[in-house]
Formats: sequence, C-alpha cells, structure tokens
Amino acid sequence: MVSTASGKNGTWRNWGGNVSARPARQVTPASVEELAAAVRRAREDGLKVKAVGTGHSFTSIAATDGVLIRPQLLTGIRDIDRTSMTVTVEAGTPLKRLNAALAREGLSLTNMGDIMEQTVSGATSTGTHGTGRESGSIAAQIRALELVTADGSVLTCSEQENPDVFAAARVGLGALGVVTALTFAVEPLFLLTAREEPMPLERVLAEFDQLWAENEHFEFYWFPHTGSTNTKRNNRSAGPERPVGRLAGWFEDEFLSNGVFQLAQWAGLAAPATVPAIARISSRALSARTYTDIPYKVFTSPRRVRFVEMEYAVPRAALTETLRELKAVVDRSGLRVSFPVEVRTAPADDITLSTASGRDSAYIAVHMFRGTPYQAYFTAAERVLTAHEGRPHWGKVHTRDADYLARVYPRFGEFTALRDRLDPERLFQNDYVRRVLGA
Repeated sequence: MVSTASGKNGTWRNWGGNVSARPARQVTPASVEELAAAVRRAREDGLKVKAVGTGHSFTSIAATDGVLIRPQLLTGIRDIDRTSMTVTVEAGTPLKRLNAALAREGLSLTNMGDIMEQTVSGATSTGTHGTGRESGSIAAQIRALELVTADGSVLTCSEQENPDVFAAARVGLGALGVVTALTFAVEPLFLLTAREEPMPLERVLAEFDQLWAENEHFEFYWFPHTGSTNTKRNNRSAGPERPVGRLAGWFEDEFLSNGVFQLAQWAGLAAPATVPAIARISSRALSARTYTDIPYKVFTSPRRVRFVEMEYAVPRAALTETLRELKAVVDRSGLRVSFPVEVRTAPADDITLSTASGRDSAYIAVHMFRGTPYQAYFTAAERVLTAHEGRPHWGKVHTRDADYLARVYPRFGEFTALRDRLDPERLFQNDYVRRVLGA
C-alpha cells in the first residue's frame, strides 16, 4: 500500500501539505520483531525514530531526519474476543478497514471521528475524537496496547499490566515508543439516526446545554461571516435502517460537500473579497435530512477538499462564551474565512495527555483551505482559545510549548517522568516533541 502522505526522492509529506521531512531511511517492518530490530539498529546508529501513519496530522509530530517507520504491513485484526467484547488490531490498520471488518462481524466501536483514513495508532496517539455526551475519544475505548520501547523490548500495557504506561501511552504522541497493536472495546453493531438541519448560531448557543443533554452525539458547524450553522444529532435507533439514498448521498456528500465546496474554495483563494458572499451561499446549500444507518456510515464522511486545521479543547462550560469571542474577532478583523468552524464535545477521561483529561470538554476547530494564508486567522483564534485554558489537539496546528501545556494539564509531569524512564536518551524525540514536552 502506498501512503497518501508519501513523496518523491525519499521526502515524506503529510496530507495537508504543510509538513515535509527527509528521513535518513524508511523502514516497513512486516512483524513486531522486525520493528523492534529496526528500533535497536537506529539506536546503535545514533538515529532518532518516528512512526508515521497516513499523515493526517497537521503538526510535525511524525517528522524525522532519522528512521521513519511505515506500518502499512502491520495491519489486520489479530483477535476478536466475544466474551470480553474486545478486538485486537495491528497498529497500521486504517480505521476504515477496521470499521468495515467489525461491521461484517456484527460489531462496532462505540464512537469515532468524522474521518476514517487514519491508522488506528496514528489516530489514538494524537487524541483523535468524535463528539459524544457520554462516549469519549477513540483512545478512551482502548483496553490494552503493545509498545516497542527505546531498548527494543516489547511492552504490553493495560489497567492490570503496566498501568502507569497504559494511562499515558493511549495518547502517547509517539514519545514513549512505537505502538504495534491496540485492543479496543467493541459492542454489538447498532443503528444511529442522524438528524441534520440548519439552525441560527444564536439559537444553537442559547440552547447548547439542552441540545447537548438531549442527544448522545451533538455537533455543529458555524459558517464565519454568517449567523448560520448546520447541526447534526446522532442518536441510537431501534430501526429500521434507512440509509441516505445513493443519488441523494452523491449529491449532498460528494457533489455539494466536496465538489462544489472545492470550487468555492478556489474562488475564495483567487478573490478573497468574495469569501463572505460564498460563505452565505454555502451556509444555505445543505438542506435538512434524517437517515438511519450503522455507526461508521453515520459518524464519518468523505473529506476530499484539503485543508489545514487548528483545534482546541476548552472546558465545556466555556464553549458559548469562547465561540462568541471568536465570532467577534472574525467580524472585526477583516479576515476572510472560507471554511466552517466545527464544534464537538467529549466527556472527561482518565488518559494523562488526552485533551479531555479530567474535564468535560468542547472542541472548537478552525480550518483554512490548503494554500490559503492561515497564520493571521489561526493566531487570532489561538489567542481566544488559550484565554480559556484551551488544550491544542496534538495533531493540529498550534504554537504552544511545554511551559503552557504543563499549566493546562494537571498530570503533565506524570507523563514526562514516564518518558524519562522509558526513553532517557530521547530516541523518539523530534523538534515537535521537544517543543511540547520539553528537552
């Protein structure tokens, strides 16, 4: 399998096109033993080690000039345990393959993000999440994991075995070792009914607590330069299955959400003054719809228009105030923002560096079309988000460093102490890890 994030002449590039690296060598191990041997050899040669999935992170979290480990041969399901209701899967397995394989077995993850191109280890190591009232990120569904550490040994972790490593390595940033397998909790396949409808922003903000409380999964997209949102509520259903029709699905999810949206982004890039008018048209393009299907067909959707993204988690109670401040900044700034702002939630979890660690969280994600200057917008947004003790998504653009992160993560020192024990020579360090965790 050729990764979408690969480049020519040994250069690696991420999906967003904003990060590249030229590793000294790239390794594609076909077994855990081969991966462990590659780690030991890199250490002997004095080279740093990073593993990379499909490159869906917008930070340089996976970039290295040392040894780049490509896990595309470490794929597939190792075991399904219907007694404990878990599935153990190789680290390089794309989420889309896992979701389809589980569905064939009559099983599903409880919650997931809206993109399923990532590998399971890449998604969990960066804290990828969907939206949920009670159900958390993909990493919060991990029940055990396997990790190759800096000395080349293989460590198995769970709540019972190496629990301190388990607490941290579920969202490990690639800083503790290379994840080789993950065991997830699963449940019998179920149906979700999705209700999508436009709603004025002020109504969403005024009723947010109620919308959150009444729905298992609530999210919305606000279109900057407008007072409009598109909302989505996903709730479990007894059925019957009523999927989006093939023609309607193509028209809304491919033609409008990807094809026409791509043309609108190009128009906005060529003539920034037209962006507010395009935003008003875009906000009215999608009509209300309701459909019922299996989870991954409801939670996820194709994302073919390439972008760059920043996302922060703020305390859920601070969401409405934070979003109003962000809107005020955009309205008075002269910025031209052509992508909607995505808002989701997650319950508190017990993972050391999860963005929802220890607190109920709301996520505010800002995007810009790839190729559009994004720094001014992201800087302005980041100023608002950090004023509310925001925690940046580990795989999305941000400028925070270890000093800031130690203030917003109560267990930050617990993670860095574990890193000192597992990787004292910093085999798994790169510039990004050094910035966010300290040297």
